[in-house]
Amino acid sequence: MLVNLKEILKIAEEKKIAIGAFNTPNFTSLHAIISAAEELDLPVIIMHAQVHEEMGLCKMEEVAPMMITAAKAAKVPVCVHLDHGTDLDYVKRGLELGFTGVMYDGSVLPDDENIANTIQTVKWAKEKGASVEAELGSMGAREGGDGEAAKSIYTDPDEAKSFVETTGIDALACAFGTSHGFYTAAPKLDFDRVTKINSLIDVPIVMHGGSGVSVEDYKKVIACGVRKVNYYTYMSKAGAEAINGKTYKQFHDILLDAEKAMKEDVKKAMTVFAGK
Repeated sequence: MLVNLKEILKIAEEKKIAIGAFNTPNFTSLHAIISAAEELDLPVIIMHAQVHEEMGLCKMEEVAPMMITAAKAAKVPVCVHLDHGTDLDYVKRGLELGFTGVMYDGSVLPDDENIANTIQTVKWAKEKGASVEAELGSMGAREGGDGEAAKSIYTDPDEAKSFVETTGIDALACAFGTSHGFYTAAPKLDFDRVTKINSLIDVPIVMHGGSGVSVEDYKKVIACGVRKVNYYTYMSKAGAEAINGKTYKQFHDILLDAEKAMKEDVKKAMTVFAGK
């Protein structure tokens, strides 16, 4: 069942849970995620990240139809989301392809430029019946990075309030201690910051860099108001570890083993996010 980001996060708010958001740069990961969501009877967000195209993993025009077809056929609510769209043209193309949620990431730009570009994205999204996520603050390492590559700039609560009110976005990605990629040390999350931001804004909070966070910390941030958790690195790691050191005669057997492992990892994550 294809839904937009605002609709799926409304479900999360009503149930006081977080929706898992997983990147799908290939059919193997897509099938693992959708089948996990259906087995658990939980809504899910499937994502294409602009950086995955830049890395040569997939092209948006190729993967989008596959994602949308899978979402429409799913037995649970599914949002098809563009993750970390850093170029306005790329975001606009995503909306034209049928993404029901887009993230415009102008977090490294000057504030005025980030705001202006986000407002433009919201305008385009409304024309398509889609929803917009944007980011304020910086988690240091960029999407696809190694987790500790740059200085993190935590989201200021008052600036978050102004940003949401000015841009009209549907969800806000905040920086409060997580980072993309693998952690070299356990992340120290600023729960008070999340709680304060949640008290000042009227849209759901998004947690990026969700892989590698402890179960206890997941539960705490969700209680503080996080309603979407981005998760990819450790799912991908699970797939790699499942085939590491093994010898295969046929390539499809590699995909099957990797898919099974990723599905189990996704199920574990979704179960935690749903408070089960």
